[in-house]
Amino acid sequence: MTDKGIVLVTGGSGYVASFCIGQLLNDGWTVRTTVRNLAREAEVRASVARLSPQGERLSVFAADLNADAGWREAAEGCDGVLHVASPLPSANPKDDDELVRPARDGALRVLKASRDAGVKRVVMTSSTAAVCYGYGGRSEPFTEADWSDPTDRSDSSAYERSKMIAERAAWAWHKAEGGALELVTICPGAVLGPVLGRDFSASIEIVRKLLDGSLPGLPRIGWPLVDVRDIADLHVRALTAPGAAGKRYIGAGEFNWISEIADVLRQDLPGAGARVPKMKLANWLVRLSATFDPVVKERLFELDKPRPVSAQRARDELGWSPRSNREMILATANSLIAEGLVKG
Repeated sequence: MTDKGIVLVTGGSGYVASFCIGQLLNDGWTVRTTVRNLAREAEVRASVARLSPQGERLSVFAADLNADAGWREAAEGCDGVLHVASPLPSANPKDDDELVRPARDGALRVLKASRDAGVKRVVMTSSTAAVCYGYGGRSEPFTEADWSDPTDRSDSSAYERSKMIAERAAWAWHKAEGGALELVTICPGAVLGPVLGRDFSASIEIVRKLLDGSLPGLPRIGWPLVDVRDIADLHVRALTAPGAAGKRYIGAGEFNWISEIADVLRQDLPGAGARVPKMKLANWLVRLSATFDPVVKERLFELDKPRPVSAQRARDELGWSPRSNREMILATANSLIAEGLVKG
């Protein structure tokens, strides 16, 4: 296999990063990745082994978004960097800075190390959280020209604000200090797709909770969806496409309400789908339940707000062709069943 060069993928223990590493290895790249603690190296290699037989081309470095140590060594000699690592909370922090600081400062550490190492291009994982929050819902699709408003705290949580601020900071630093380094940002929607075990995207909890019967009903909340395999493909395309430098790319398909996700599961999974709730919850009932459930309370701002996005730029400029929402929803469900994470 021809060696195309060396790419660093940050956050190698993460769900999206695993698929990025797998695709790069299969495409002929030598890959480095980072973890906060090398005790997780075996876990990273086990996940990657399920995606690529080229695991001997992967090396693992210790580096933390909150510290300078390790980033220079990880970036040295690399042709490109996929900066995928970002903090993702299990619960909303009391202070935004718990998420904003590592997201923003970690991105700047990776960019500085990449510039100093002579890396040609960094592809940074942002989010549609940086595109379509702070304005409420709308029917017209959001595009890369749109930026979320971090000052509107009534239409975002700390997670959305961390993604907005980190991407803005990356572009500002690049303009002022980037030199010859090229920057591209990718803005995925809610990431679904096949799981590799128990460590997966928080978005997959949506499908798991629908299948295991832990959701009593269906609130009117939704997201633009994307398959993890397609978002990895988009990162790799953005790394190599000559015209991508200096651009943002939305990586998401159709917006689906949670009730539409539930419909697909019931229709196509006659066994597990039988446990999926049918009752749509009125907004007042969801708000009432939020007085007892802090997790529901922190997502109330999502109620009744469609946030469709357009990935036309990625399709036109990078030749990106993502899977349908139905295909990715069913791939998610079937892998959760196959891994024993929900009953079939």
